[in-house]
Amino acid sequence: QMQLVESGGGLVQAGGSLRLSCVASGRTFSSYHMGWFRQAPGKQREFVAAINWSGDSTYYAASVKDRFTISRDNTKNTVYLQMNSLKPEDTAVYYCGADKSYNDLWREPCCYGVDYWGKGTLVTVSS
Repeated sequence: QMQLVESGGGLVQAGGSLRLSCVASGRTFSSYHMGWFRQAPGKQREFVAAINWSGDSTYYAASVKDRFTISRDNTKNTVYLQMNSLKPEDTAVYYCGADKSYNDLWREPCCYGVDYWGKGTLVTVSS
């Protein structure tokens, strides 16, 4: 059992930065691999970034690699997404998800293997 709550979304100018947080409730957070996903208006939800349970492995979608950084703090039951050099095409509702299987987080089609979802936080990047 796990509940996920995202925060940190908002309006930002192109080229700016934003940091998203996802706080998990439950006693088994550290046993789950975590991911960030996004869904733009009129589009399918897509994978953004993943981090394994211990935080020593990460994986990114090509569209965000070198701009976004995923991290986690298991002492706070929190996963973060640092977003830099934001572009208007990054505008979307961002969701965090948890999965017992690491590779399931970026399995296509998205988002078949995700076990738990947050309700999302809206990121709007203006041009």
